[in-house]
This record gives sequence, C-alpha cells and structure tokens, in this order.
Amino acid sequence: MDPVPITRRGIVVPRPPDRSGASGPTPGQARGPRWRRVAPGQYVPVGTDSSSRDQRIVEALVGLPLDAAVTGWASLGWAGARWFDGLAADGRTPVDVPVALDRRRGARRRAGVELTEDWLLPHDVVRVDGLRTTIPERAVAFETCRARTLAAAEITVDMAVAADLVDLERLADYAAALGPRPGIRRFREALSRADENAWSPQESRMRLVWTHHRPGTVLSANRPVFDHAGRHLLTPDLLDERAGIVGEYDGAVHLDDTTRRRDLDREALCRDPRPRAGDDDVVEPPRRRRLHRPPRRGLPPRCGPAGVAPVVDHRAADVVGRHLDRCPPARVGRDRTRPLAAASRRVSPSYPT
Repeated sequence: MDPVPITRRGIVVPRPPDRSGASGPTPGQARGPRWRRVAPGQYVPVGTDSSSRDQRIVEALVGLPLDAAVTGWASLGWAGARWFDGLAADGRTPVDVPVALDRRRGARRRAGVELTEDWLLPHDVVRVDGLRTTIPERAVAFETCRARTLAAAEITVDMAVAADLVDLERLADYAAALGPRPGIRRFREALSRADENAWSPQESRMRLVWTHHRPGTVLSANRPVFDHAGRHLLTPDLLDERAGIVGEYDGAVHLDDTTRRRDLDREALCRDPRPRAGDDDVVEPPRRRRLHRPPRRGLPPRCGPAGVAPVVDHRAADVVGRHLDRCPPARVGRDRTRPLAAASRRVSPSYPT
C-alpha cells in the first residue's frame, strides 16, 4: 500500500514498526499484546474493529505492490454502494476482499484477501478517499463475469446503478472495450436484462421470478403512477402496465402495524384510484374493505386527456421517490373504473440461473 494517507474518518491505517515510535509501534511494542499484525510488517492497535467493511478493505490492501487496487464488491462498497457489504448470502460470513494486480510478483496470499490478475485497463484505477480502487465499471464487470448465476449478475448490475455510481450506457461501453474473455457473455446479458430503477436486491429477485414464470412480461421498477390531474398516486416496486398489475415486496420491516396499515392503504388505492369527494390537492387511499378479485384488464392509456400537460419534473416531489427522470410516469384516469390489480406476494422462490 502506497504512502498516500487515507482520509476517510474512522479508519485505522496499519503502520510498520518504527524504532523511534513516532509513526508506528516500536519493534518491541509490535511483538507485545497491544498491537496486532494484519499483514507482513503492518500492525494496528488491538482494539481496532477489523470486522467493519471499510476497515477490512484498507487492511486487505496493505503489504501489497503499489499498483494494487481493491475491486469488485470492495470497490463498490468503498464508493458508497449500500448493498455491497462484503457479506455472504447468510448476511454474517465475510467474503474475501478482491484486489486487482498488474503483476503478482511480491504479493503474498493471506486470509481474507483474494488476489486477481484478470485485467487492468489504463484508466481502471482511481483514488477514493486516498485508497486505490478500480472504477465502478471495472468493479461491476469483475463481479458479473465471475457470478455463478445470471440472476446474481443482474442483481449486481441493478444495485451498482441504484447507488448512482454508474449507468447502463457506461457499463455497455466498458463491456465493448473488454473484448472476448471469460464471463463477458454473462456480463452483457445481465446488462440487457437489468433495470436502472430497481432499489433493492429483493426487488430485482422478485422481477426475475415474475418474468421467469410469465415470459414476455415487461415490468417497470419504481415507476410513479399519476392520475390525469398530475397527482401522484403511488410508486410501486414493480408495475406491469399492460396487465394493470402492481407487485410489492414486503420484507420484515413491513410487519409492524404502521407499515402494514400503509401497505393495505396502498393496496386499496390500487384497487380504486378514484379520489374522495372534496379532495383537491391530494389523493387519499380509501380504507380497505373486503378484498375482491380485480378485473383482468390493463391500465388505461398512458396519455392524459386533452389539455392536461404531462408532469415533466417529478424530482421535486419527495413522495415520488428517486430517479424519476429516468422513467416516464404511468397514468390512471379519474373517469375510469379500471383499478390496478394488487399482485399476490406469494411467489415461487425459484428464478432463472
């Protein structure tokens, strides 16, 4: 690891022994109980929490050649991507930190570090808060090319884009520059099936399950739905606009009473989007009565009635959500009685690989 200081707060940078004790432990202190070795010739105080994601990433890079850079999930996580926490599918087991090398000479394998020599293009390495990392395009390509399933590759692309680190166009340009190599077909296929507006891995998995069991279905993730007056009704997790079906993924956080009531109100709104009498500014969802089977009909046409201008900038409305400039709004007519059908949350756990 080069001498450029890490500027991120809360990080303890490993230090080599220093005879004077000014910049690190003395050789005697390094052998004592108050310091712990994390790499050959590199030490941190015993009280350092090496289980945190960012601390693990920094410790993985020390003791390696100066041209080394963290990549894959570690690069995306260090850049601020929420869903790249460095944990296995069980949510507890740490996975190795991948490090990209131009050459392996002088690099020693050690626990918790994965050394890779796949490729490094001239502009693949940047510094983020002082740490050498690969650019997001390279990090996503690395993870998707080695993904065991196409579903895992798609989720990686979705979550990297959701973090606003990269977009599908830049990823496609990077894939074109790579040329033939192991895993590149999976990378490109994942790009063709990814959704820029997915906000969580579970939304992506739900989309994969849905399209697997209903081939040909076109789903929109987190697309805001407005009525013809331009009033926001809801932003569902998934929307099949042609069939008029809304799909919502309810995780454990939806089990509390307040969230559950809000979910039921959203479901009731899907079934009957018409506003209450006297509502001029907002559309309040009617309280849920008895569930009924929705009619098997699609949404009304997306275009509004004559004289109603489309909503252009939805980003100013907090209720609408994120990335609204990426997807045109769907519209539900006030004068129509076709409700959005609430999708069943009982879906098969299997999805294509």
